[in-house]
Amino acid sequence: MDAVSEVKKAQRGDKKAFEGLIFSHRTVMYRMAKTMLQRDEDCADAIQDAILKAYQNIRSLKEPRYFKSWLLRILINECKQMYRQRENIIALELRDEPVSNDDALARIEVDQLLESLPEDQRELLKLFHIEDISVQDLAAIFEVPESTIKTRLCRAREKAKEIWIAEEERQWSNGKKQLNKR
Repeated sequence: MDAVSEVKKAQRGDKKAFEGLIFSHRTVMYRMAKTMLQRDEDCADAIQDAILKAYQNIRSLKEPRYFKSWLLRILINECKQMYRQRENIIALELRDEPVSNDDALARIEVDQLLESLPEDQRELLKLFHIEDISVQDLAAIFEVPESTIKTRLCRAREKAKEIWIAEEERQWSNGKKQLNKR
Protein backbone atom coordinates (compact mmCIF):
# COMPACT_ATOMS: atom_id res chain seq x y z
CA MET A 1 0.00 0.00 0.00
CA ASP A 2 1.39 3.43 -0.87
CA ALA A 3 1.98 6.18 1.65
CA VAL A 4 -0.69 8.52 0.26
CA SER A 5 -3.45 5.96 0.77
CA GLU A 6 -2.15 5.29 4.29
CA VAL A 7 -2.31 9.00 5.06
CA LYS A 8 -5.87 9.15 3.74
CA LYS A 9 -6.80 6.20 5.95
CA ALA A 10 -5.22 7.92 8.94
CA GLN A 11 -7.15 11.10 8.12
CA ARG A 12 -10.35 9.05 8.24
CA GLY A 13 -9.44 7.89 11.77
CA ASP A 14 -7.57 4.62 11.11
CA LYS A 15 -5.21 4.41 14.10
CA LYS A 16 -3.25 1.49 12.62
CA ALA A 17 -2.54 3.50 9.48
CA PHE A 18 -1.29 6.43 11.57
CA GLU A 19 0.89 4.11 13.65
CA GLY A 20 2.34 2.66 10.46
CA LEU A 21 3.14 6.11 9.13
CA ILE A 22 4.87 7.10 12.34
CA PHE A 23 6.76 3.80 12.41
CA SER A 24 7.99 4.32 8.87
CA HIS A 25 9.26 7.82 9.71
CA ARG A 26 10.70 7.05 13.15
CA THR A 27 14.34 7.08 12.05
CA VAL A 28 14.20 10.39 10.20
CA MET A 29 12.26 11.91 13.11
CA TYR A 30 14.91 10.85 15.60
CA ARG A 31 17.76 12.01 13.39
CA MET A 32 16.14 15.38 12.88
CA ALA A 33 15.45 15.81 16.59
CA LYS A 34 19.02 14.76 17.43
CA THR A 35 20.31 17.34 14.96
CA MET A 36 18.54 20.08 16.86
CA LEU A 37 18.67 18.78 20.44
CA GLN A 38 21.60 17.11 22.15
CA ARG A 39 19.99 14.95 24.81
CA ASP A 40 18.11 11.79 23.90
CA GLU A 41 15.52 12.59 26.57
CA ASP A 42 14.77 15.92 24.92
CA CYS A 43 14.57 14.23 21.52
CA ALA A 44 12.09 11.69 22.87
CA ASP A 45 9.94 14.43 24.42
CA ALA A 46 9.93 16.50 21.22
CA ILE A 47 9.08 13.46 19.09
CA GLN A 48 6.29 12.43 21.43
CA ASP A 49 4.80 15.92 21.39
CA ALA A 50 5.09 16.09 17.59
CA ILE A 51 3.37 12.72 17.17
CA LEU A 52 0.54 13.80 19.44
CA LYS A 53 0.06 17.08 17.54
CA ALA A 54 0.20 15.25 14.21
CA TYR A 55 -2.41 12.76 15.40
CA GLN A 56 -4.69 15.51 16.64
CA ASN A 57 -4.34 17.57 13.45
CA ILE A 58 -3.95 15.03 10.66
CA ARG A 59 -7.34 15.92 9.24
CA SER A 60 -6.07 19.44 8.61
CA LEU A 61 -3.36 18.13 6.25
CA LYS A 62 -4.59 19.24 2.85
CA GLU A 63 -2.18 17.27 0.66
CA PRO A 64 -1.52 13.68 1.86
CA ARG A 65 1.62 13.33 -0.28
CA TYR A 66 3.30 15.96 1.91
CA PHE A 67 2.74 14.02 5.13
CA LYS A 68 6.48 13.54 5.79
CA SER A 69 7.28 17.23 5.34
CA TRP A 70 4.26 18.20 7.43
CA LEU A 71 5.28 15.80 10.21
CA LEU A 72 8.89 17.00 10.17
CA ARG A 73 7.77 20.62 10.28
CA ILE A 74 5.74 19.87 13.42
CA LEU A 75 8.80 18.15 14.90
CA ILE A 76 11.07 21.10 14.07
CA ASN A 77 8.66 23.44 15.83
CA GLU A 78 8.60 21.15 18.88
CA CYS A 79 12.40 20.97 18.91
CA LYS A 80 12.68 24.75 18.70
CA GLN A 81 10.23 25.11 21.57
CA MET A 82 12.14 22.54 23.63
CA TYR A 83 15.44 24.28 22.82
CA ARG A 84 14.06 27.65 23.93
CA GLN A 85 12.84 26.10 27.18
CA ARG A 86 16.18 24.41 27.83
CA GLU A 87 18.25 27.43 26.74
CA ASN A 88 18.13 29.00 30.18
CA ILE A 89 19.03 25.82 32.03
CA ILE A 90 22.71 25.48 32.85
CA ALA A 91 24.08 21.95 32.66
CA LEU A 92 25.34 20.80 36.05
CA GLU A 93 27.74 18.23 34.67
CA LEU A 94 30.41 18.73 32.07
CA ARG A 95 31.26 15.73 30.00
CA ASP A 96 34.87 15.28 29.01
CA GLU A 97 34.86 12.50 26.48
CA PRO A 98 38.28 11.33 25.37
CA VAL A 99 39.07 11.76 21.72
CA SER A 100 40.18 8.37 20.48
CA ASN A 101 40.74 8.92 16.78
CA ASP A 102 40.90 11.43 13.96
CA ASP A 103 37.24 10.91 13.04
CA ALA A 104 36.14 11.94 16.52
CA LEU A 105 38.39 15.01 16.38
CA ALA A 106 37.04 15.97 12.97
CA ARG A 107 33.48 15.55 14.27
CA ILE A 108 34.24 17.84 17.20
CA GLU A 109 35.70 20.46 14.84
CA VAL A 110 32.61 20.27 12.61
CA ASP A 111 30.34 20.57 15.64
CA GLN A 112 32.28 23.61 16.87
CA LEU A 113 32.12 25.20 13.44
CA LEU A 114 28.37 24.60 13.21
CA GLU A 115 27.82 25.96 16.72
CA SER A 116 29.45 29.23 15.68
CA LEU A 117 26.86 29.75 12.93
CA PRO A 118 23.50 31.45 13.47
CA GLU A 119 20.83 28.94 14.49
CA ASP A 120 18.93 28.97 11.19
CA GLN A 121 22.09 28.37 9.15
CA ARG A 122 23.35 25.68 11.54
CA GLU A 123 20.02 23.88 11.40
CA LEU A 124 19.83 24.00 7.62
CA LEU A 125 23.38 22.71 7.09
CA LYS A 126 22.86 19.87 9.57
CA LEU A 127 19.59 18.82 7.98
CA PHE A 128 20.98 18.91 4.45
CA HIS A 129 24.54 17.65 4.87
CA ILE A 130 24.33 15.43 7.94
CA GLU A 131 20.75 14.15 7.84
CA ASP A 132 20.52 14.03 4.03
CA ILE A 133 17.18 15.84 3.87
CA SER A 134 16.65 16.86 0.24
CA VAL A 135 16.25 20.45 -0.96
CA GLN A 136 12.70 19.58 -2.00
CA ASP A 137 11.84 18.23 1.46
CA LEU A 138 13.51 21.19 3.17
CA ALA A 139 11.47 23.57 1.02
CA ALA A 140 8.29 21.81 2.09
CA ILE A 141 9.35 21.72 5.75
CA PHE A 142 10.25 25.42 5.87
CA GLU A 143 7.38 26.36 3.54
CA VAL A 144 9.60 28.28 1.11
CA PRO A 145 10.54 27.74 -2.54
CA GLU A 146 13.40 25.35 -3.35
CA SER A 147 15.40 28.29 -4.74
CA THR A 148 15.21 29.93 -1.31
CA ILE A 149 16.59 26.79 0.33
CA LYS A 150 19.42 26.68 -2.21
CA THR A 151 20.23 30.34 -1.55
CA ARG A 152 20.16 29.82 2.21
CA LEU A 153 22.41 26.76 1.91
CA CYS A 154 24.86 28.75 -0.21
CA ARG A 155 24.94 31.59 2.31
CA ALA A 156 25.34 29.19 5.23
CA ARG A 157 28.24 27.45 3.49
CA GLU A 158 29.88 30.82 2.76
CA LYS A 159 29.50 31.87 6.39
CA ALA A 160 30.94 28.53 7.57
CA LYS A 161 33.87 28.96 5.19
CA GLU A 162 34.52 32.48 6.53
CA ILE A 163 34.51 31.19 10.10
CA TRP A 164 36.76 28.27 9.18
CA ILE A 165 39.29 30.54 7.45
CA ALA A 166 39.28 33.03 10.32
CA GLU A 167 39.87 30.20 12.82
CA GLU A 168 42.69 28.75 10.70
CA GLU A 169 44.32 32.20 10.50
CA ARG A 170 43.93 32.67 14.25
CA GLN A 171 45.54 29.29 14.96
CA TRP A 172 48.35 29.96 12.49
CA SER A 173 48.97 33.37 14.03
CA ASN A 174 49.01 31.89 17.56
CA GLY A 175 51.38 29.15 16.42
CA LYS A 176 53.68 31.76 14.87
CA LYS A 177 53.66 33.76 18.12
CA GLN A 178 54.55 30.61 20.09
CA LEU A 179 57.52 29.95 17.81
CA ASN A 180 58.76 33.54 18.18
CA LYS A 181 58.71 33.22 21.99
CA ARG A 182 61.14 30.29 21.84
